[in-house]
Amino acid sequence: MDRRTDSRSGRIVEEIRRRIETGELGPGDRVPSTRDITRQWGVAMATATKALTELRHEGLVRAIPGVGTVVATPPRRAERAARRPAAPQALPARRGSTDQGLTLDRIVESALAIADAEGLAAVSMRRVATGLGVATMSLYRHVADKEALLMGMMEAAFARTPFPDVPPDDWRERLTVAARLLWRAFRRHPWLAPALSVARPQLVPSALPFTEWVLGALDGRGLDPATVFSTHLTLINYIRGTAVGIEADEEAEEATGMDADRWMDAQEPALRQVLADGRFPTMARLTAVPYDFDLDGLFEFGLRRLLDGIAVLLADTEG
Repeated sequence: MDRRTDSRSGRIVEEIRRRIETGELGPGDRVPSTRDITRQWGVAMATATKALTELRHEGLVRAIPGVGTVVATPPRRAERAARRPAAPQALPARRGSTDQGLTLDRIVESALAIADAEGLAAVSMRRVATGLGVATMSLYRHVADKEALLMGMMEAAFARTPFPDVPPDDWRERLTVAARLLWRAFRRHPWLAPALSVARPQLVPSALPFTEWVLGALDGRGLDPATVFSTHLTLINYIRGTAVGIEADEEAEEATGMDADRWMDAQEPALRQVLADGRFPTMARLTAVPYDFDLDGLFEFGLRRLLDGIAVLLADTEG
């Protein structure tokens, strides 16, 4: 890559860095994608990619699968993991120690931090014990097994997304609030959606407000109990289904070093080759127009359409 390309990418980095440092772009705000940069600055895709890569190396931005590149805060998952004490730094408990100070809450918080930073697969009784500086067997005096630990983690995760004390009167607004709070919990804890079962639902008390809000919004509007519960399950399964791949996408990004924009760019030549023979004319025509995939935007779009359908259901019943 020649010096002119380096100079162009440097100017792009300086401008986006300035926007971040002045607060024009705040934590969590999307920064220009590679496609945006090519259009705004008139540079090649490789130059745009280099600029975003440099900003990631500086820790100013982070890539979120399905969302794009955003201003980095909290730190990226790898950085959060690096800031935790490494296993050799933990102080193992002596044999026969009573491990005073060890509580179920501390165990759950440690496991929750590991899952949030590295994924649910990284959580083990040994890993949690090492992080707490105690013997693995000490954990079993407070939690029966890993399944019980997972239940505690789910309870703690949902408890961090409390519902308002007073629900809205309007059923649609009430369901919107509930759906967005559940989505927020899944976004905050990417492992949570895959861990939550719809067919075999776990009893998680801190998750019950969601069910109560949804059932309360639909009850007394002419729907029979089975339809009320089916509507509730349809809503929760839509939210969970949209969020269930977040953890896997984050792990894939860390393994490949490619964010969503770069991955899509890498797939485009192969897609164009498949579409070139004319078998899929509608897809070829529509994908010729740039589409910025936004998972949060997709969630909101689907939620509105789902609520539109519920509105029709209620209108038919009331009519």
